[in-house]
Amino acid sequence: MGRIYINAIRVINNIKTFGWRNTCAKLKKYLHLGSNYVDYNKWMHSHRLTDSERQEQCGRHFEYHPKFSILVPLYESNCDFLRALIESVQAQTYGNWELCFSDGGRKEKCLYDFLQVYMQKDQRIHYIASQDGTLGIAENTNQAYTLAMGDYIVFGDHDDLFEPDALYACVESLNAKRVQVIYTDEDKVDETGDYFFAPNFKPDFNIDLLRCNNYICHMFVAEKNLVDQVGLLNPAFDGAQDYDFIFRCTEQADGICHIPKILYHWRAHAASTAEDPTAKRYAFEAGKRAIEAHLARQGLAAEVVDGAAPGYYQVSYLVRGEPLVSIVIPNKDHVDDLKKCIDAIEQRSTYRNYEIIIVENNSVQQETFAYYESLVENPHIQVLYWQEEFNYSKINNFGVAHTKGKYILLLNNDTELISPDFITQMLGYCQRKDVGIVGARLYFEDGTIQHAGVIVGIGGIAGHAFSAMDEQAGIYQLRTSVACDYSAVTAACLMISRETFDAVGGLDPEFQVAFNDVDFCLKVRKLGKLVVYVPQAKLYHYESKSRGKEDTVKKQKRFHSEMQLFQSRWVDILATGDPYYNMNLVLDAFDFSVRK
Repeated sequence: MGRIYINAIRVINNIKTFGWRNTCAKLKKYLHLGSNYVDYNKWMHSHRLTDSERQEQCGRHFEYHPKFSILVPLYESNCDFLRALIESVQAQTYGNWELCFSDGGRKEKCLYDFLQVYMQKDQRIHYIASQDGTLGIAENTNQAYTLAMGDYIVFGDHDDLFEPDALYACVESLNAKRVQVIYTDEDKVDETGDYFFAPNFKPDFNIDLLRCNNYICHMFVAEKNLVDQVGLLNPAFDGAQDYDFIFRCTEQADGICHIPKILYHWRAHAASTAEDPTAKRYAFEAGKRAIEAHLARQGLAAEVVDGAAPGYYQVSYLVRGEPLVSIVIPNKDHVDDLKKCIDAIEQRSTYRNYEIIIVENNSVQQETFAYYESLVENPHIQVLYWQEEFNYSKINNFGVAHTKGKYILLLNNDTELISPDFITQMLGYCQRKDVGIVGARLYFEDGTIQHAGVIVGIGGIAGHAFSAMDEQAGIYQLRTSVACDYSAVTAACLMISRETFDAVGGLDPEFQVAFNDVDFCLKVRKLGKLVVYVPQAKLYHYESKSRGKEDTVKKQKRFHSEMQLFQSRWVDILATGDPYYNMNLVLDAFDFSVRK
C-alpha cells in the first residue's frame, strides 16, 4: 500500500507542476506503452555491483587514497531512513571515510542515543549537536564540517542513499586525474529504499545548464582545500545553499570531473523536495538569488526569471551597445518562404540594427527575381548572386564575406521568427567571451521540436535533440526550455562573431550539404569556446523545403562521402561520446531515453 500511496502523490504533484498532458505521457512510459520503454527500476538493479565486483573493489589498493568526510545535517530525522543511510555508507567498497553528523534539531528530539550505538561500533562515525537552539540547513551543515578531517568533502542528506561503489568511483577517478570537484549521476528512491525511478543522467560540466537548473545536485564532492578557499555554506541562501556552494566551488575549481554513473539515490517521500518540487517554495527564490550572485561575481549583466517549472530558471544576458548583426540567408526560389522569413524580421524583430544578405543560388522562377526587385529600395537588404552549384558551406562563406556586421546570423530561408527578441537573446549570449556559437529553439510547423541542440553520435554521426517531440507531452529534464551547452547546434539559425568565424575559416566546403554545421561547431569548440543553445530564441523551421531530400543516387553518394569525412575527422568524440550527452542514454533515438 505504501508504494501505491507514494505513486498517487507523485501523479498529483506532477499534474500540479507540469499539467495533465505531461503526466499522461509519463504514465504511458510507466505502464510500458512506449516502444522504447526501459523499466528503469530493473535497469538500476541490474547495474548495481555484483558480489564478485564488490570483493574485487574491496581488495584494490590505490596509490592515492584520500579520506572522504561525508557531511550529513540532521533535523529530527526519521530513524529508519537514517539507519539506511548509515548502512549505505558502511557498505562502501572504499573504506577511507568518515561520517560527520550535525544535529540541528530541538534538544528533546536529539538523535545522540540512536547514533551512539553506531559510534561505539564504528569510530569513523562522528556526531555534534547544536548548543544554541535549532539550526538552519546551511549552519547545520557547516557545524558538521567542524568534524571533518578528510581530504575531500561529500555532501549527503539524512534520508538518502549512496551506492556501495560511490566513493570507490571517486577514488578511481582521482587516481586517473586529480581534480577538485566531482559529481555523479543520481536518481530517486521510494520509501522502501528498493524502488528506483526518475534517473538524472547528466552531461559533463555544463555552465549554462547550471545557470538554469541545479542539475549537479547529488552526489557532489569537493576537495577540502577548495572548500576552505571558497568558504562554507551561506545561510542567506538556505533552501538553495548547495546551489550557491556549487557555483562558488566550480568558479574556482582546478578541474571538474563528472562520473556518468548512478551513485546517489535521492529519497522521495510525502514531505521531501525530491517528491514534491513545490514542498519548499522559498528554495526557488533562493536559487534565483544564487544564480544572480554567481553572475555578479563573474561580471556578467543578466536578468534571471523563473523558468518552465519550479527549480528552473531563464537567464537573458544584457546586450552591450547595439552592434550590427549581419543576417545571411541562402535562397533558391520558394519566394513565399523567403518573404515570410524576411517580413517577420522586418515587421516584428525588436532588434533593429541588422542587415540582411540574401545569397541567390540558381533560382528559375520569375516570381523570385520579381521579389528581389521589390527589395532594391530597402536599405537593410542586399541580394548577392552565387552562380555555382549548391554548396551550403561555400554559399554562406560567400555571403559572410560581403557583410559588415560584427556578428553573423546564419539563417535558413524557411524559418519564421516566433520570439520578436530572438536576435537580442542570441546576441546577449554571443557577446560573452567564453561563447563561440549560439543556436535557437526551432519548431516544425505542427509545433513539435525541430531543433534544441545537436548530439554527436546519435544516428551514427549527429542528430537533433528531442526532434519531432511535443514539449507539452514531457521532455527529459525540461531540457528544451533551459539554456545549455552542446557540442553543436544547427546552422538553420546560428549566431557567431565575425572574429570567431574568421578564426576557424568559416564553414568547410568539403561538407557540401550535410554535417557542415556540426563540423563548424566542433572547430569552434576546439578553440575552447562554448556552443550554447538558447531556448528564448524561438522560430519555426519548415526544414529543407528548398533543397529537397537525398532521393537520387548522386545525392546519396555525396551524403555518404560527407559522412565518411566527418567520421575520419572527428574520431575522438565519436569514440568517447559527446561530453554534453551521457553514455547511459540511447544513440538510436532523440528522446534521451535510457540505453538498454
